[in-house]
Amino acid sequence: MRFETEAIHCGQEPEPRTGAVVVPIYQTSTYAQSSPGVHTGYEYTRTQNPTRDALQVALAALEGGTHGLVFASGLAATATVMNLLRAGDHVICMDDVYGGTYRIFDKVFRQYGIDFTFVDARDVGRIEDAIQPATRLVWVETPSNPLLKIVDLRAVAALCRSRGLISVVDNTFASPFFQRPLAFGIDIVAHSTTKYIGGHSDVVGGALVTSRDDLHDRLKFCQNAAGACTAPFDSWLTLRGLKTLAIRMERHFGNALAVARFLEGHSAVSRVIYPWLESHPQQALAQSQMTGMSGMISFEIAGGLEAARRFLERVRVFTLAESLGGVESLIESPAIMTHASIPPDVRAASGLTDGLVRLSVGIEHVEDLLEDLAQALA
Repeated sequence: MRFETEAIHCGQEPEPRTGAVVVPIYQTSTYAQSSPGVHTGYEYTRTQNPTRDALQVALAALEGGTHGLVFASGLAATATVMNLLRAGDHVICMDDVYGGTYRIFDKVFRQYGIDFTFVDARDVGRIEDAIQPATRLVWVETPSNPLLKIVDLRAVAALCRSRGLISVVDNTFASPFFQRPLAFGIDIVAHSTTKYIGGHSDVVGGALVTSRDDLHDRLKFCQNAAGACTAPFDSWLTLRGLKTLAIRMERHFGNALAVARFLEGHSAVSRVIYPWLESHPQQALAQSQMTGMSGMISFEIAGGLEAARRFLERVRVFTLAESLGGVESLIESPAIMTHASIPPDVRAASGLTDGLVRLSVGIEHVEDLLEDLAQALA
């Protein structure tokens, strides 16, 4: 089946008892057993739940993987990956990542004896140079948050395989509709399902997808043991959003490309970052491993932080808020909002300036979006 069909049908067969065409919300904490230890495959909802199972099957299919696991948040999924490691292990992480990823690595797992090195992963040679005897895992985002750097998935996967390292790609910005890292040999794909997969800014969640049985078995054990699993109703909301992922991503892409071209031609804007623009230095690489781009755009306003602040206070259709990937257009200042937990010198070293603005272009009428940006920039 093709993507659009899989999004609606994989893991979502009609419920056998009643024929309900929508997966029910199995809002239960426990399940009856006919005899001690004899059950239908479901014992306790932290461990298994039919609604959550449907979402896991659907996400695995859309990413082209064998196993899917969902969590209470994207960071819960990230923490579960770190549970594959132990004190003394070393992780290589991309320098431009979501602020919460940097925070949990640097402020939480580092104190447990896991070491981290942050590198510009656009140059795979820098990843290779950072490998130590204790290195166990490589974590990248592509496109990255918020600078939309592109990482060569084939090269990262090949390097990790040759050195016996686990490769992880945060695919949140692209979604499986536009990019499937597992197809390039990546071991684990991570998502904040809060974003494009859920798509409606009404539910928080995370996911991991893999085709490696050994990694799945350990991650599933940790999902149950740590308990950071998705609730049945949250699973149902995410599954409902997933059904329209394909048509939403097409609209996000079209709107964002128009917005990016508008911004690139505006005298008040000094730089626009969008991988589908000819001005993006990695456009060719992006187009070689992605079939399109989401609604994420970053740009700088001439005048720095104060000019950006005035602009952000003037938008009317765009909502000044954190998060991304919903049907509504959002706008934010990474330095003050989503990436404020990263020290200023670390932000500056990665290229994240104080005057950077990040857009999550929604699916409204594009002319309304362009008019709103024009009046705010004026």
